[in-house]
Amino acid sequence: MSTEQPENDPFRKRQDPQEPQESEQPRSPGPGQGPQRPGAGGQAPGQEPPGGGSPPPGGPGMPYGDPPPPPTGGGPAGGPGGGYGGGYGSPYDNPYGGPAGAADPLAGMAPLASRGKRLLARIIDALLIAIPIGIIAGVVEGGYSTDTGISYWPQLSYTLVYFLYEGLMLTNSGQTVGKKLMRIRVAMLQNGAVPAGPPGWLRAAVYQIPPLVPCVGSLFWLVNVLFCTWDKPYQQCLHDKAARTVVVAAD
Repeated sequence: MSTEQPENDPFRKRQDPQEPQESEQPRSPGPGQGPQRPGAGGQAPGQEPPGGGSPPPGGPGMPYGDPPPPPTGGGPAGGPGGGYGGGYGSPYDNPYGGPAGAADPLAGMAPLASRGKRLLARIIDALLIAIPIGIIAGVVEGGYSTDTGISYWPQLSYTLVYFLYEGLMLTNSGQTVGKKLMRIRVAMLQNGAVPAGPPGWLRAAVYQIPPLVPCVGSLFWLVNVLFCTWDKPYQQCLHDKAARTVVVAAD
């Protein structure tokens, strides 16, 4: 007995032409065909990424998430020991010099004393010593004279008195009478301290002793006092360089 329903049977299920056909079972690849390759990001075509949402940025090969932030450690961009635009700290280890490679070597220092004030301070000190010595030399008769007929002992006395005067004043406060009146002082280049002890005496000796040597000493003295006019950046004379000092404005 036939079980096939006639076409005019009202109970026969009619198929809608727009209804999709039953899906076929996946077929294994035929000869010469490779396995089905996944799409972008290691997923099959049409498959959404795990967890839903839009596909990962950057296309195939890009990991999920944002790119890593820029480095914050040392190196050329950030300098030693810091991130970008930092890590250098103070330009000097102390107020008056020291290694740190600062762009401005005068950073952190008190203002340098003007050359005019330094000259006036020297003139005041010289007169303060020379006037008493000249009076005493005029009173004393005779004196030791060289072959040129020039009295030598007043010059020697002036040099020794000036040397003792300047050495004692600098090692005590970094200021002579002339420097106090001009409101300037001598300070150690390394840390701005008073040049107590050997630095103060060495500075006074390099300035005062060479002129005692005939001709050569006077030439050295002239070069010494003019050296600050072209020295950079600290405007030091040779006696400053020998003692490692600098002349700055007093507070």
